Amino acid sequence: MVEQARIQQDLDHHANARLVIDFIHRAMMHHALWFAEVSHQLGRERAYQILAEVTQRSSEILFQRLGKTLGFSVDKGVPAPLLELSAAELNGLKESIAVNWLANDGVWFQALEKSRGMDDAKRCNDSCWSNFSPLEAQLIKNFLSLPECPGLDGLKRALGFRLYATVNQQEIIEESATSFIFRMNECRVQAARKRKGMPDYPCKSGGMAEYPTFAETIDRRIRTECIACPPDDHPDEWYCGWKFSITP
Repeated sequence: MVEQARIQQDLDHHANARLVIDFIHRAMMHHALWFAEVSHQLGRERAYQILAEVTQRSSEILFQRLGKTLGFSVDKGVPAPLLELSAAELNGLKESIAVNWLANDGVWFQALEKSRGMDDAKRCNDSCWSNFSPLEAQLIKNFLSLPECPGLDGLKRALGFRLYATVNQQEIIEESATSFIFRMNECRVQAARKRKGMPDYPCKSGGMAEYPTFAETIDRRIRTECIACPPDDHPDEWYCGWKFSITP
């Protein structure tokens, strides 16, 4: 029995493999806690700068070590097994990761709702999004090498690289040189509720924590206005709509 194992060497092969997964999870959590603490102690902007440096260096170390252990090479920071996938396989992997991210978000919410109720679950959810959304924006900004203030064009591009953009259907409608409207046409969460005959999840409070912080991280001059988001009424063609504006 695993519970009777007093040292790692006592584990059977399956239990040892499970321990590898547990090690990965612990390492991920430690990485996240480091960022959270640096952000708390030194501020978000400084934490973003340090995160970029740490991510590049730690990724190099990680892939070099894993490559040596598992027998794969690394090409410009990317493990060879990923480069050997076809375009369809690589896109499928991206979608699987994005869907799993959203599923994990739902698992957290459901766990809180079950143990603490809807109010606590929504409060934690909104607080989480107020931290994750600007972080994702900054990571996308780094990935795309966007300038400090890339304007609305930068925001449009960044919105297409969100995890949400992989699992949902969205559109951008041009309005003027200083604004545009973004709509979430197909939302995986809301569509699932609709199939089950359930009402829309009231996600507006989360959206107000999410979209303004994302836009302002891409360009601090951009302002966000909610057109409609559940529990607001909305047409069948889209679930939520947001207007992004910038002062020239």
